Amino acid sequence: MTTTGQLLVPVLTCAAAWFAWSMLVGMLANCLPQAALLRDNGLTRRHTWEQRHRYEQLLLIRSWKGRLPDAGQALPGGIGKSALVRREQRALEQLMMETRRAELVHWALWPFWLVTSLWLPPLGVVLNMMFATLFNVPCLAVQRYNRLRLQNTLKRFMPGGEPTPCKPRS
Repeated sequence: MTTTGQLLVPVLTCAAAWFAWSMLVGMLANCLPQAALLRDNGLTRRHTWEQRHRYEQLLLIRSWKGRLPDAGQALPGGIGKSALVRREQRALEQLMMETRRAELVHWALWPFWLVTSLWLPPLGVVLNMMFATLFNVPCLAVQRYNRLRLQNTLKRFMPGGEPTPCKPRS
């Protein structure tokens, strides 16, 4: 096999594996019941250091977040976040749940680079880790930032100013 062929096989294997893993994670995420997305969990909970202005000032998130793709409706049963952008309480609550779903997806996608160690040399694994970080960390930051904004907006709808989780549709 030529040098190009020797390089092409692992690259194509990685591309196919990342695609398959992304589809599987996305399909499983679309199957999550609404009840699992009503409240934050250990991964999605707000940290004491997280505030909107930190995302805006340190990451300049408002200048680039609109350039990221929304794959929410890429799979059957998915919902695009742009379809939920309305100032109605129910739509904002649904959007909050979708930010949690998207965050869980990106948390589940990121560690797949470890699996590439089954067929790649160490440099290839490091490149996959860099790829996973480059493509998932910005998405995680956007979901967390959007949820902070949604929580502040939802406070306006709540007596006493504290948002409560929405009830699942029956």
